[in-house]
Amino acid sequence: MIWHAPVSSRGLAACAVLACAALGATAIPAAAAPSHTAKNPITHPELDWAGSQTAKHQSASADASHLTVTPNVAGTPGLDVSGYQGNVNWSSVAANGGRFAYVKATESTTYTNPYFTQQYNGSYNAGLIRGSYHFATPNTSSGATQADYFVAHGGGWSKDGKTLPGMLDIEWNPYGASCYGLSASGMVNWILSFSNEYHAKTSRWPVIYTATSWWSQCTGNTGDFSSTNPLALANYNGSPGTMPYKWPYQTIWQYADSGIFPGDQDTFNGDFSRVQALANG
Repeated sequence: MIWHAPVSSRGLAACAVLACAALGATAIPAAAAPSHTAKNPITHPELDWAGSQTAKHQSASADASHLTVTPNVAGTPGLDVSGYQGNVNWSSVAANGGRFAYVKATESTTYTNPYFTQQYNGSYNAGLIRGSYHFATPNTSSGATQADYFVAHGGGWSKDGKTLPGMLDIEWNPYGASCYGLSASGMVNWILSFSNEYHAKTSRWPVIYTATSWWSQCTGNTGDFSSTNPLALANYNGSPGTMPYKWPYQTIWQYADSGIFPGDQDTFNGDFSRVQALANG
């Protein structure tokens, strides 16, 4: 599925969506963490969001980037947003049935979403259960370093019944090589490093957002995170489809990049009590 379909209006702007993860598990030997170089600078973080690369790599038709579908599984409606959406009308989101949201907080160790406070607090005040996410750039610093930055800039968790565990957005590189120049074992260990550090700092395992085709390509289907990390799956082709390696099901399905809500359209795999259960840990 590595071909470039036409992208949505939001995607057009962007052009000019998981070694065992348990602490103490034996990791695949990792290469030294790559350093940040001028060859791959973080030049447009405001245009990187969960799924910003998905429409370019997934298609069920010649116009897949505009594909909006009704989920064919029962679930709880939600959304994810980033700085690209600016200030969000959360009362409208709630009135239209939105029950949960993920908000981009950070990217690499240099970017924070300038609209994060409005989006994160606004969704909470409108009655949604919300969490924050980090857009990973595994070629700029280690997973643990980026997890620390994320936690320090909005990625924390509290057991208040309204806060979801942080989410790691790991997908195609918007700046260059799809797998950020890492080997499969290096990528698995980068994700493991982020996950373990986030768990050490918050007591929660992060949700992992990815697409099955990216996971297969960039981890080589060698990392098993299914027993610890909930899966947020990007698939715009009408159904969740095949799960990434070892996950039996998705917790969240990002099924379209536009629809009734601002940003990306999500559905939680279960009723609202399951969203509450994930928030409460």
